[in-house]
Amino acid sequence: MTHVAVLMGGWSAEREVSLDSGKACVQALERCGYQVTAVDVERNIASVLETLRPDVCFNALHGRYGEDGLIQGVLEILAIPYTHSGVLASSLAMDKPAAKKQFSAAGLRCADGRIFSRQEVLDGATYPRPFVIKPLNEGSSVGVTIILENENRNLQDIPWTFGNEVLIETYIPGREIQVAVMGDQALGAVEIKPLGRFYDFEAKYTEGKAEHLMPAPLPKDRYEEVLEMALTAHKVLGCRGVSRSDFRLDDDGDGGGDFYILETNTQPGMTELSLVPEIAGHAGISFEELVRWMVEDASCER
Repeated sequence: MTHVAVLMGGWSAEREVSLDSGKACVQALERCGYQVTAVDVERNIASVLETLRPDVCFNALHGRYGEDGLIQGVLEILAIPYTHSGVLASSLAMDKPAAKKQFSAAGLRCADGRIFSRQEVLDGATYPRPFVIKPLNEGSSVGVTIILENENRNLQDIPWTFGNEVLIETYIPGREIQVAVMGDQALGAVEIKPLGRFYDFEAKYTEGKAEHLMPAPLPKDRYEEVLEMALTAHKVLGCRGVSRSDFRLDDDGDGGGDFYILETNTQPGMTELSLVPEIAGHAGISFEELVRWMVEDASCER
């Protein structure tokens, strides 16, 4: 019987979401007949895994240390096959400016923006409104703030706890479209209509805070276009397994306008409210089939 260690928790800002993802995956993998060990990841994870010696690690970690290439490097050293993307793809996708360079080189449209140092902000730096403030390497919209045209706020008014640099991008109005990729296939696209200003951390993980339109109500050619863009992003970063790419469509609801890629998530959520299981389900893939495929797809890069 294949022994799967489900890595969850950790110490990032997304710890609680990771625990929810991990719990759902543990239960599904047990229903699939695997021997499963749930592992709440701490800094002694290498010695824990040396003792456990699982056949596969199912990486249900979110955020820093779990999806930025670090845990992937540990698993490479231990030669334990693991789900999702490898070291380089994980680190590229998590580093928003680095990912944008790859996307732009591949012909994918990205929002204009630049990196500001904390000192530049303190010295009074400005950026044309409306704009979005993002940490360079967090997920799940952690630390994201939007400042619109007529708001009485500036860069200097935003509390900052995510390092010495910030990414400021032009805000793209319009529709939120997200696409799941599984292996070499884009599974489908969903449109998100958050009740608040944008699809923030609360909207992602609180039931009733956002409406999901599955499949995204787009003209067939535009639907295929955004699927192809997500597959291109998956490939250009070197992802494997499952990923989810997030887009903005700057139209007024008729399916026109341009798609802008915001980011690619190499460790998309696996909670009851998560989008990849929802998109997979619409494609006829049950949650159990999804996690089984991910375990069978697990590998090391070297």
